[in-house]
Amino acid sequence: MNQTEQSSNCAYGEGVAASLYKEHKDASSVHVHGIGLRHFGCALVLGAAMMLGAGCDSTQTSSNSSQTAAKPAEPAVPEDVQSAASAFLGKEATVLVFGDLAKTGTRQLLAANVVPKTPKNTLPGTIVTRAVLAEESNGSWHELMRCDEHLKNEKGYLGGSPIEPVAGWRIQFEQNATEGFHLYLTPVKGNDDPHVLPLAVHWNPAVKRYQTLDRNYEHFLPEAASLGPARSHL
Repeated sequence: MNQTEQSSNCAYGEGVAASLYKEHKDASSVHVHGIGLRHFGCALVLGAAMMLGAGCDSTQTSSNSSQTAAKPAEPAVPEDVQSAASAFLGKEATVLVFGDLAKTGTRQLLAANVVPKTPKNTLPGTIVTRAVLAEESNGSWHELMRCDEHLKNEKGYLGGSPIEPVAGWRIQFEQNATEGFHLYLTPVKGNDDPHVLPLAVHWNPAVKRYQTLDRNYEHFLPEAASLGPARSHL
């Protein structure tokens, strides 16, 4: 109901109330069960007017509330987080998730260069060419792990990752209230092979850095200082 209709209805209600009062103001003082007819009519008119007035006020209040309820949305990613992502990966960096990812009490972010969906890119999921996990410390951000042609952290190449350079990765992640952040990376080649298992990356609290897990997702794998034939193939 618009405001014009509301005002019309309120005016109509007031007119009805006035008409009823006029009809009863000259009524005789005949009593019905001890109540004067004149007083009975006035009480009826007063009650009807109060109900109509309450209905109009309620409608107008609801309309005003709906107009003031809309507020501008806050940015999904804080400016300092987006700036850090851009510093690591360039202005095209997309922040995929941020917060206390490792449950250490400090902010971390996962950002990536996401490959846009095109008729030629029909691969399912989110495909990235580069990704970074970073952490804020004393007001500045530092890199924890990088995913580009290879998977690396400050100690070397992550265990179990491919020897050959990888052009793109399918990236997935999940957050657990108890265990924290889990990242899954699957190398993407010319033909998407559904049998290739993703590499699981998780925060290792014992060494305070992100490492890969074994195929059973039970034990952390050590890093390698260099690539060599001892590394596993996917």
